[in-house]
Amino acid sequence: MPEENKNITPDLCLNDSLTIGSRTFESRLLVGTGKYKDLQQTKQAIVASAAQIVTVAIRRTNIGQNADEPNLLDVISPKHYTILPNTAGCFDADSAVRTCQLARELLDGHNLVKLEVLGNKDNLYPNVTATLQAAQTLIADGFEVMVYTSDDPIVAKELEDMGCVAIMPLGSLIGSGLGLLNRHTLSLIIENANVPVLVDAGVGTASDAAIAMELGCDGVLMNSAIAYARDPVMMATAMKHAIWAGREAYLAGRMPMRKMATASSPQTGYFFQ
Repeated sequence: MPEENKNITPDLCLNDSLTIGSRTFESRLLVGTGKYKDLQQTKQAIVASAAQIVTVAIRRTNIGQNADEPNLLDVISPKHYTILPNTAGCFDADSAVRTCQLARELLDGHNLVKLEVLGNKDNLYPNVTATLQAAQTLIADGFEVMVYTSDDPIVAKELEDMGCVAIMPLGSLIGSGLGLLNRHTLSLIIENANVPVLVDAGVGTASDAAIAMELGCDGVLMNSAIAYARDPVMMATAMKHAIWAGREAYLAGRMPMRKMATASSPQTGYFFQ
């Protein structure tokens, strides 16, 4: 097994795979490739994360479209990872569609993409109307669409019903590190979804990732939380373990929450009265 794919899951989760569209994965942590100091650090952090899906901003990252620039695929090989092209930086449906089509050409027909159509340059919140339009066009063109969206349960269900293979609601604003500010609405999306739900955006530290998984999310995608850490490689390892812990806690089922105390020690069989 290649170094990049070792230790993907702990023993308790070996049979707990994640299926997105026509592909199946063992890791539930998806990572980005931007904001690192260089390509070597990018590779080290991704290896440490044990992620199998690596997302790439096609408008900002060279994966072969610029022959005279360093190529990300030289250090993050499609032989070892599923490359997930994304449309970061697109503010209208047409440019998002063209970006996905370019990625398909560069990656020899690869059809799994992450769609995001932004509505505002300051908060990078999704333009839901344009997202719905682009998703419909891409699905009709044979793409398997993982879609970044707001935490609106109605919109999430509409995207699922039109054929998106994964719904990716934000936890908070992209790159903010504010964590999950909308746990209740995320739970509503999860409860009503028949496709994977992955938190996308807002994670700042390992506890945020664990909480997302404890809520029942199928996975978490992150970039800034790792790349902007003081030690990105160490943070990537922390995130790997957080995903495992949160998933296992969800599968185990948490104890009921109570308003009053309940003694932990036995209430019978005392030796002294």
